[in-house]
Amino acid sequence: MKRLLTSLACICICLQGLFAQKPELRFNKEGKFKIVQFTDVHFIYEDPRSDIALERINEVLDNEKPDLVLLTGDIVFSKPVEQGMRTVLEQVSKRNIPFGVTLGNHDDEHDLSRAELLELIQTIPCNITTTALGISGVGNYIVPLKSAMGDKDAAILYCLDSHAYSSIEGIEGYDYIKFDQIQWYRENSRRFTQANGGIPLPSLAFFHIPLPEYNQAAADEQAILIGTRKEKACAPQLNTGMFAAMKENKDIMGVFVGHDHDCDYVVNWKGILLGYDRYTGGNTVYNNLGSNGARIIELTEGSTSFKTWIRLKDDQTIQHVTYPDDFLKK
Repeated sequence: MKRLLTSLACICICLQGLFAQKPELRFNKEGKFKIVQFTDVHFIYEDPRSDIALERINEVLDNEKPDLVLLTGDIVFSKPVEQGMRTVLEQVSKRNIPFGVTLGNHDDEHDLSRAELLELIQTIPCNITTTALGISGVGNYIVPLKSAMGDKDAAILYCLDSHAYSSIEGIEGYDYIKFDQIQWYRENSRRFTQANGGIPLPSLAFFHIPLPEYNQAAADEQAILIGTRKEKACAPQLNTGMFAAMKENKDIMGVFVGHDHDCDYVVNWKGILLGYDRYTGGNTVYNNLGSNGARIIELTEGSTSFKTWIRLKDDQTIQHVTYPDDFLKK
């Protein structure tokens, strides 16, 4: 019954989204598109420890002036969830910047379900978050980026629900991206490739919990890793093949997650950049990297190369890299 009610709620939310006017996302006249990723805000409403998270969000937005903001989970960390979620997201919406959300493992642990959280998110102006019907999770959606000139799709962003905790007996730890989500990605990816004359469109993927390949890459002495890794990736124990699907479809250039607060690195793994955001929250949970911040990603229309860096407080930026150039063996 609970699953049926969740499905019905998602159908209602999706129908609402069909009639809501979504912001149009396209490359600018210089052929650039900038994304700011915030993650793990772990916001507690009216808790002074959360003030630094709002301060950093506003400072990053002031400096970067992005075309899109993506928040990759664990946005709220306590009741009242509605007030906390609104407070965080309104820092973006008040600037008329389009934003999307993928949920983390902590967001629905308080007083709203995932479906109710999505419904709340969709009431906030400039939201682009939706959910695909008929597959696992809440908040699986695709963000096409249009060409600077015309209505041609020039790049694709895949946002997925990486769920929360394992529900399989004998399997501890975190949940995984489900087989039907992977198939949904495969089908849509192939559709975009076919529409583009058989050439895969440059694409990125965003979700909360890292893939098991993050640990494989970090442990490989031959892999080029740039940034800080102070903890092992808290990935699922089971590998359902999302990375393999991305390799087969040949469109994903990079994957960007949150979840592990003491990591902010990017690592080249078999031709895909596996990246962490910088922890954005305050001292409501563990964080040992120093200043909180955000990851910035700048795409160039028509290119399979992109730039990414981390912005911290006081106009400081670190870890400027260009993919794939900075990850090629000399």
